[in-house]
Amino acid sequence: MTPRALRDISSAPRDGTEGKDRMGRRSGGTETDGQRRSTVSDVARRAGVSTATVSRVLNRNYPVAAATRERVEKAIRELGYVVNAHARALAGMSGRTVGIIVNDVVDPFYAYIARGVEREASRGDRLCLVCCTQGDPQRELAFVELMHERRADAVIVVGGSVADRAYTAELARRARELDADGSKLVLCGRPPLGERVPTVSVEYDNEGGAFALTDHLLTQGHERILYLGGPPGLSTTRDRLAGHRRALELRGIEPDPQLEQPGAFSRAFGSRRMAELLAQKVRFTAVFAANDIVAAGAAQALEEAGLRVPQDISLVGYDDVPVAQEMRPRLTTVHVPLEELGRQAVRTALGDEDADAWRETATGVVRLGTHIVVRDSVAPRRPRRGRK
Repeated sequence: MTPRALRDISSAPRDGTEGKDRMGRRSGGTETDGQRRSTVSDVARRAGVSTATVSRVLNRNYPVAAATRERVEKAIRELGYVVNAHARALAGMSGRTVGIIVNDVVDPFYAYIARGVEREASRGDRLCLVCCTQGDPQRELAFVELMHERRADAVIVVGGSVADRAYTAELARRARELDADGSKLVLCGRPPLGERVPTVSVEYDNEGGAFALTDHLLTQGHERILYLGGPPGLSTTRDRLAGHRRALELRGIEPDPQLEQPGAFSRAFGSRRMAELLAQKVRFTAVFAANDIVAAGAAQALEEAGLRVPQDISLVGYDDVPVAQEMRPRLTTVHVPLEELGRQAVRTALGDEDADAWRETATGVVRLGTHIVVRDSVAPRRPRRGRK
């Protein structure tokens, strides 16, 4: 296991003062006399080998050609690389592992996917290791490298991705390194990295679900529909907004920028932003919350403002996590097969005796369907005093 990963995860400054390397990535590592500590990746680049080869030289647990070993050891000396004992101990734990990298296991979206990964991995007697990024792309890259050094059979990255060329290029590089060493990078719930990058992608019909949900509101007479939540720039937000806009346009309704309010996937955001929009007297008759958690926050703000769901404002969510059924009224939402996404991610990467007929072993995309679950939070639009 690479000290870089442990450095990024455990030793990063918490005051926002971390440095950057030449590619603009946060270094966040221990520094000596103002110099960033060398990493396994640094050694690999200097020696012209993969990070896995460096790991084999360090751990002496796999045959390495004498000339290659000499180049790696020379690079180690030149860079002054120091092995992290904890990292070496973990790296020595080899075999039959699946790594899953999520934003936060507290979020039910990620928790249910992780459960699917764990259950499918356990069928093959594999250990499942879960890493949380807290939404930091650099932590995500560090964890991919960590799982590579851990020699995981597959590394599953879950959730939407940001549109950043440097990040995408770095993730693609690590996907190639994993593939070269017999592992596989799986993108779960996010777009592929391109045909030339050896990954597999397990997606769900994000845009289609959003289109169907907006169309459901339109059939109930709602035209001023507030779209609330979702980090701007995230692929998940982009796809859901695209489906929402497409449904409006097919009905001849011009999307109103004032009614598109991205921000976060949190309950706190849903409550706070909804209260602000009500105070600003923004006109809408229905709310499309970017996920069920945002919907719960929006419902709280509506109740505090004396507005009833669905009599005054219709409300829908996305994902169909347990909170959707716990809300009163129960929430109309889009069902995403979260646990099955996790299972399919493992099957697609490692193979399944029932899946050989359709699975693409090198690169490919598996897409699962979504559908609306109609409950009690939508009613036909009625003219109301002071609100359309």
